[in-house]
Amino acid sequence: MEKVDIDSREDIHSLVYTFYEKIKIEPTLGPIFIRAIQDWPTHIDHLTDFWQSQLLFNKRFRGNPAEAHVKVDTAENHTISPEHFGLWMNLWFATIDDLFEGEIAERAKRNARKMNTHLFLKIWEARQKA
Repeated sequence: MEKVDIDSREDIHSLVYTFYEKIKIEPTLGPIFIRAIQDWPTHIDHLTDFWQSQLLFNKRFRGNPAEAHVKVDTAENHTISPEHFGLWMNLWFATIDDLFEGEIAERAKRNARKMNTHLFLKIWEARQKA
């Protein structure tokens, strides 16, 4: 099957949905996400909005990812580590590679790398203030 690039909200929804199905069963990340997310359909839709704004620049995302991740880290007794972020990145990249290829798919990887660093730094910063 020939892969195509990401070019629609439907593509992004498929990426996000498929990715979180993998997250749910990943032994290290799954329990954290299952504890943190109460309404999966709403979460998937919200993250589809986020990635649509990041990749296609045509949806205005409303939310504060850093605040949300700091809250999860607090709920997890400040145990979120670089390992967690590495696992997340590996699954994100693998999901992209399974489904898509092209310029926007590569942008999804670059943006995830930047976001990964930013979110972990925000968690670390919040721990210093606690």
